[in-house]
Amino acid sequence: MRIAWFAWVARHFGEYGYGDGPLKGAVGTVVVLLTAGLVGYTLRRSRPAAVLSAGAVVVAGVVWQATH
Repeated sequence: MRIAWFAWVARHFGEYGYGDGPLKGAVGTVVVLLTAGLVGYTLRRSRPAAVLSAGAVVVAGVVWQATH
């Protein structure tokens, strides 16, 4: 499953902020993942809320990168 996901990301490389250069795309990805981790850590007492919130942050971050 993970290999298929990496293949999909490689195929759509230019659509998620990486078309502007690898540094900008990498910085955007790291920021999205750190933000999701922070949200998950903040809500760690309620595991379902932490997982759902972190997932929502990742989805919102990827969509934002894809459209900007």
